[in-house]
Amino acid sequence: QVQLVESGGGLVQAGGSLRLSCAASGSIFSINAMDWYRQAPENQRELVAHFPSGGIPNYHDSVKGRFTISRDSGTNTVYLQMNSLKPEDTAVYYCNARITNLQGMTDDYWGQGTQVTVSS
Repeated sequence: QVQLVESGGGLVQAGGSLRLSCAASGSIFSINAMDWYRQAPENQRELVAHFPSGGIPNYHDSVKGRFTISRDSGTNTVYLQMNSLKPEDTAVYYCNARITNLQGMTDDYWGQGTQVTVSS
């Protein structure tokens, strides 16, 4: 079994910062891309930041220059550093990882979601 566990959400004032973490554990052979998505009420889930294995991160236009995605391969953890937060960043944030397990099967896994609320 593979699990993704998120932490780091909360309430912050506009202009503030938060750092989200997502740790993958279980029967992991390899991890390909690791991403962060978000979903605001009545909106579709959208890709915020994408970090391909061995590649260059890319970002949704609305967060470029403010958010930074990073990975720690040693601990199978992906982070999202969010600076200069705006009220429109308010959403539930989900991590996603494409993981190949020890049986050789590849699938997409999701974290449980963490609420980020930015007050004006």
